Amino acid sequence: MDKETIIKNFSTNIRVERVRKKLKQEKLAEMADITPEYLARIEAGKYNPSLAVVVNLAEALEISIDKLILP
Repeated sequence: MDKETIIKNFSTNIRVERVRKKLKQEKLAEMADITPEYLARIEAGKYNPSLAVVVNLAEALEISIDKLILP
């Protein structure tokens, strides 16, 4: 799997999980200790987050990292 595919999967899966859990971007961003603007750019596939941010998002969504990366 190439880098672009991983980023696309990640951004889509973050958004899908956030919506499924009925969280607004602002709330998930707060839970993951990032700004809402940063989260919006991650969900849009424009930012490639650090591993620490990936872990924070996975913990906030109560989901494993692999489920955020795989299709």
